[in-house]
Amino acid sequence: MRMVKKAIIPVAGLGTRFLPLSKVFPKEFWPLVDKPVIQYIVKEARDSGIKEIIFVNRPGGKVIKDYFKKKIKSKKAFLSKYKNHFLNDLKDLEKISQEISFRYVVQKEPLGAAHAVFQARKFVNKEPCAILWADDVVESKTPCLLQLIKIFEKYQTPIIALARVPKESFQFYGMVKKKKVKRRIYQINDFIEKPSIKESPSNLAIIGKCIITPEVFNYLKKTHFDLKSDVTLSTTLIEMAKDGKKIYGYEIEGRWLECGNKLAYLKSNLYLSLKHPKFGKELRRFLKKEKI
Repeated sequence: MRMVKKAIIPVAGLGTRFLPLSKVFPKEFWPLVDKPVIQYIVKEARDSGIKEIIFVNRPGGKVIKDYFKKKIKSKKAFLSKYKNHFLNDLKDLEKISQEISFRYVVQKEPLGAAHAVFQARKFVNKEPCAILWADDVVESKTPCLLQLIKIFEKYQTPIIALARVPKESFQFYGMVKKKKVKRRIYQINDFIEKPSIKESPSNLAIIGKCIITPEVFNYLKKTHFDLKSDVTLSTTLIEMAKDGKKIYGYEIEGRWLECGNKLAYLKSNLYLSLKHPKFGKELRRFLKKEKI
């Protein structure tokens, strides 16, 4: 049985939906309550049994490498009278960094999401691996990636994470055409990007988490990438499905918290802030007092 122990996390995107701040501050470091979005993604990978993460970075991007490896050297930070406010958070981050090994590759040109994944091929070798986009967080009892891994261990074929969305939201997502295999498990035949309600083949949208097999890189190797087209990994997987390969989708258990645009990010931040064990109670009291 092929096991999933590696994950690719592309962080080379330009973050155009978050301009102008994303000109100088990578979108994956926008905070969800008191941690950046990327830390939620890396923690999910760690909690799912991933041992190695390959970051696909933008040219000159060093923030992510510093964040997960660089330690605070100054003793003054630990002698600060405020140390109890942040020491545990630093220890948690350091623990994650110790339990996972990190590799870094660069996407030299912004040639799309699938091209970013293709840059990590030399570190994946002939193993299956997870792909985690840095703007989709899932709140769940069982980590979302671990849910996918359990399905992969049974079927040994690419798995795409899916979530049900209301019909008025079909226009914002890639909606899949599918055939039910078992409860929450579907064979994917096609998808339509941002369809109308009438055009949508189902109410299941693609989430930015999946597991791929080495065969996916063979398809990516034959793909023409250019600056005008943004080839997605979903496009590649559907191409495989049309060639007779089995591509499965799994309807995840949990709450999908999007962070890919300003409004979605604000909603996710508000939701997690109000539920936070340290800040939630006071924030709810504040909102009630201010009659917001």
